Amino acid sequence: MGLMTARKITDLTWRVGGPQGGGIETAATLFAQALARGGWWVSARREYHSNIMGRHSYLDVRAARRPTKAFFEQVDLLAALDAETLARHLGQIKAGGVLVYDPAAAKLPLSKLAMLDGAAYRRISAQLGGGDPPVERAVERYRQDGAVLLPLALTQLAREVGQALGVDAITAKRTLNTVAVAASLALLGYPSQPLVEAVGAQFVKKPKLAELNRKVAAEVYRRVEPLADRRLEPVGDGGERLYLNGSHASAMGKVAAGLGFMSYYPITPATDEPFYLEAHPEAEVVVVQVEDELAAVNMAIGASMAGARAALTTSGPGFALMTEALGFAGITETPLLISLYQRGGPSTGLPTRTEQGDLRFALGAGHGDYPRAVLGSASVEESFYDAALALNLSQRFQLPVVHMMDKYLASTTRTLEPFEADKIKPEPGLRAEGATGVFPRFSLASEGGVSPRLPVGAAGAGYWITSDEHDEVGHITEDPELREAMMEKRAAKIEALREWLGPEEMYRVYNPEAGTLVLGWGSSQGVALEAMEGLDMGYLQARFLLPFPEIGDLLAEKKLVVLDYSQSGQFARLLTQETGNKPDHLIVKYNGRPMTIEEVRAAFEAVLAGTAPKYLVLRAGV
Repeated sequence: MGLMTARKITDLTWRVGGPQGGGIETAATLFAQALARGGWWVSARREYHSNIMGRHSYLDVRAARRPTKAFFEQVDLLAALDAETLARHLGQIKAGGVLVYDPAAAKLPLSKLAMLDGAAYRRISAQLGGGDPPVERAVERYRQDGAVLLPLALTQLAREVGQALGVDAITAKRTLNTVAVAASLALLGYPSQPLVEAVGAQFVKKPKLAELNRKVAAEVYRRVEPLADRRLEPVGDGGERLYLNGSHASAMGKVAAGLGFMSYYPITPATDEPFYLEAHPEAEVVVVQVEDELAAVNMAIGASMAGARAALTTSGPGFALMTEALGFAGITETPLLISLYQRGGPSTGLPTRTEQGDLRFALGAGHGDYPRAVLGSASVEESFYDAALALNLSQRFQLPVVHMMDKYLASTTRTLEPFEADKIKPEPGLRAEGATGVFPRFSLASEGGVSPRLPVGAAGAGYWITSDEHDEVGHITEDPELREAMMEKRAAKIEALREWLGPEEMYRVYNPEAGTLVLGWGSSQGVALEAMEGLDMGYLQARFLLPFPEIGDLLAEKKLVVLDYSQSGQFARLLTQETGNKPDHLIVKYNGRPMTIEEVRAAFEAVLAGTAPKYLVLRAGV
C-alpha cells in the first residue's frame, strides 16, 4: 500500500450527518472554506428537519475544478457523527468511497435511535434483514457495497485532544465538528493551513474559540494517517471569490438596486434574507420584523407609497395571507417586491424542504384582474441579478413583482466570482416634479399605463388613495366608462414590461438544435444542465412566468420534456396554457429533497431510449 500511487481527486462530494443543532453546519462551512482557500470551486447544500434540535440533519459539500450546478446523491466520503446517520444513508456512498464513523455508535440497536421516526425505522429494518438490527449491520452493508470503512472514535478523539490541550470535557465535545473536518481532510492528504485559515475566519469574533479549534485541528492532523490511494490537493488560489447562498445573494441584489425598506414576519426559509440584512447595518436598509404577515405586506406598501424602495420576504403560508393586500397594491399602482421562498405544501407542509408548488398560486394570487410580474431564479448567481431586476421592475411599472425562490436556493451556498454590482442602476421610476394642488396620480394620459408618482405627504400637492375603483385623482367611482379605462390603463403595463425586457431577459435556451428539449424554471435548471452533458438534449429556462415568454417557435418539431418540483406538474400546465404545446414527458419530484444528477440523468437516458413513462417521479433523498 505504501508504494501505491495516490489518485488525484478532481471532483469530490463530502457529506457530514448528525443531530440538528450539533454543529454540522459549522463543520460543512469549515470544510468548504478550507477547500475554497485552496482554489476549489465549492458548493454546499443543507438538508435539515423542521424540528430545530435533535432530529437528523446533513450537509453535502461538493468540490470541483470548475463551477458546478448541482449535487450527486452518492458521496465520496461520509462523516457520520452519530448512529442515525449510519442507518439513514445506506446505499449513498460510491463504490470505493469512504465511511468515517464512530464504532461505539455502531453498537446501538436500531430501536435506540430515539429520533428515528416509525416509517424510517421500518424501512431501514427491512433493508437490514428485519427485527431490531444493530447499526453495525448497516456498517457491514456499506462494506458489501464497496465502501472503505474507517472506524474513528470521533467523540473519544475530541476528548483526548481536549485533554492534551488542557480543556474540560464539555468544551472538548463542542469541537467535534472541527475534529470531523480535520480528520476527513487529513485522510485525504489535504494540507492543514487552509483549514487553519478557515477556522480563523469562522470564529473571527471569538479569538479564544478560534485558537482552541486551530489547536484541535493540528492535533487531529498529527494523529490521522492519510489514505494511500487518493489525494486531495490545492489547485490554486481562491482569490476574491464570494461564498454565499441564495438568500444572501438576493439581499445583496436588492441593496445594489437601492432597497430602502424591508418588512418580514419570521417564516422558514424566507427569514434568512432579512436576518442577513439586519446583520449588515452598513447596507442602510430599514428592516422591520412585524407581528404577522398582514402587517408585513401592508407596512411595505405604506413605505412604498411614501417613496421608499420597499420589499418583503415570505413563504407559501405567509403569502397565502397577503393576497388581499396584493390586490390593494395592484389597484393603487404601488411598487412592491415580494420574494416568495417556496417550500413543501400545502398548509404547513414541509417547512424546511424544497418545492415549486406555489407557481400557479403566485400567478393568480388576489381576486380580480390586475397586472403583476412573476420572475423565477435558477441559481445563487441569478438570485442577485434577479432581485435587483425585480425591484427595478416594480419601480418602473408601478406594480407588484413576485420574485420566486425556493428552499434549495436559500440553503445552497457556493463560491462565486464577484458580482458586477456597478452595472446595476436603481430605477427611479416616473416621478412628478413640482406638483401642486390636486394631483392626477392615476392619470389616463400615460404611456404604457404608467402615471407619474408623487409620494404620500409631498408638500403642496395631494390625491386620494382607496381600494375601490377610482378616477384620476383617486376619488371612488363606479362609472362604467371610467372602470374600463382604468382597467385597460393598468393592463397595458404587462405588454410595456414585456417589450422593455426583451426575449433575452424572459427566457434562456441551451443547445436549441437538439431534437429533445427539456423545459423548466427555477432551480431545476442546474441539475438539468449537468445531467444532460454529452446527451442530445437542450434546455429552455423560463425566467419570467408572467408575462410568459413567447417561445412557441422554439418548440416546433421537438420532443418536449418538463422537469418540475411539483406533483401536478404546474409548469407543464402553464406551458400548455400559454403555448398550446403539451409535453411528451413530465418528470417531477415532490418529496421535498433536491433532484440529484444521477436520477435526472437516468430519467433523461430513459427518455432518449424511448423507455420513459409519460409521468415519471424522482424519489431519491433522505
